[in-house]
Amino acid sequence: MDALNLTPAIAEIFLAGAATLLVLLAAFVEPEVQASRLMRKISIGALVVTGALTVSYGSVPGMAFGNLFMSSPFTVYMKLLVLAGASVVLLISRPHLKADNINKPEFALLILFSVLGMMVMISANDLMVLYMGLELQSLPLYVIAAMQRDSLRSSEAGLKYFLLGALSSGLLLYGLSLVYGFTGGTNYADIAGSLSGGASPGAVIGIVFMIAGIAFKISAAPFHMWTPDVYEGSPTIVTAFFAIAPKIAAMTLFLRMTYGMLGPVPESWQQVTIMLAVLSMVIGALGAIMQTELKRLMAYSSIAHMGYVLVGISSAIPSGISAVMVYLAIYVVSAIGVFGVILSLSREGVPVHRIADLKGFSRSHPMHAACMMIFMFSMAGIPPLGGFFGKWFAFLAAVEAGLVVLAVIGVLASVMGAFYYLRIVKMMYIDELENPLDVPSDSVNNLVIGISALIVALFIFLLGPLRDSIAATMPYIVFVLG
Repeated sequence: MDALNLTPAIAEIFLAGAATLLVLLAAFVEPEVQASRLMRKISIGALVVTGALTVSYGSVPGMAFGNLFMSSPFTVYMKLLVLAGASVVLLISRPHLKADNINKPEFALLILFSVLGMMVMISANDLMVLYMGLELQSLPLYVIAAMQRDSLRSSEAGLKYFLLGALSSGLLLYGLSLVYGFTGGTNYADIAGSLSGGASPGAVIGIVFMIAGIAFKISAAPFHMWTPDVYEGSPTIVTAFFAIAPKIAAMTLFLRMTYGMLGPVPESWQQVTIMLAVLSMVIGALGAIMQTELKRLMAYSSIAHMGYVLVGISSAIPSGISAVMVYLAIYVVSAIGVFGVILSLSREGVPVHRIADLKGFSRSHPMHAACMMIFMFSMAGIPPLGGFFGKWFAFLAAVEAGLVVLAVIGVLASVMGAFYYLRIVKMMYIDELENPLDVPSDSVNNLVIGISALIVALFIFLLGPLRDSIAATMPYIVFVLG
């Protein structure tokens, strides 16, 4: 294909140009608060335009930059999830940036650059591009984690994230170098062709290191140690972003790496992903039970949810891919809704994040409590809410692949997880109201919470069209076109 063909990468080129121009524009806008407001609004517009360009120019399978970068309906689906999550976070961030003393123009700009890295990572068709996208995603995240400079907890969160992120990048880079050394190529197709005759012991070791590096990015156990502290220490609006967009991008990379590049040798990675899935589900469920802080609970909840997604990946069959795509879609909506509720919690103008602060929540905030109950029931996997179908398809794929024990462990972990989700519902509806919370006044945040709750509650009616659109992307998951 033509090495100068840039059409599949039009969306990324636009986003890179827009982010760079906004950096220059922000330097000339005074005061800082006005610059922050302007950057946030323009950034949301840039993400919307990027989404339109992604659909317009990325839906047709193609390669760019000499087969280093690819586009397909599958990558478009995942990029839209990332763009939607990032756009909503920026949309609801306005009052919280001021409250957390991070009302600076660089917040929106860092998110733009991080999203650009995620999109490059999703479309990467070469190990070098993969690593470039991963680091472009990660570096802005380290900064915004520690953006609340007058907070010791935020600084600690940023430092922990940076140090452990550097460790994971080293593991990944070492794995990439081994895979390159033992296969003789960096392009996904070349590596898959080299592995078609089987993986050498050196290549298998490289594959394990690669998976370990990516497992850190999705906070899969036992590479989850950064997650609770970073979620708790970062500003809540930053935590919301961490819980959504980076997880989608990293899990997409995981999918393309295992089913595509390493597709000829599933035996070399399947056992590793099974162990990651089991540890993530169990550790996530047990860790969340002991939490008293909402953001730490959501951190362990996200670890468990990544475990359920890994169950679908571990099946190593096509239905596992569609299960992952359904799960990630409902996960994005649920995470947006839950963090929308968490962001609305305050007492006398001071944000509160303890689980105990939700006691009697239904009496003072009936609509917010009803939405939170829907999200909790969905995440627990209770039918007919959206979360049930995500888990159902993941476990079904595992059973179809003969991994019955893995599916059973998943069901048991889901039952354990129901305990801490139902505990929140019990506090909201059964416990007595002790100290009422402030009435949420952010109409945009309230609208986002309501729409998210409706999507989760009525997901059964959206499942058919979603599955049809996913089925249309299935031919493009192979390594040739992603």
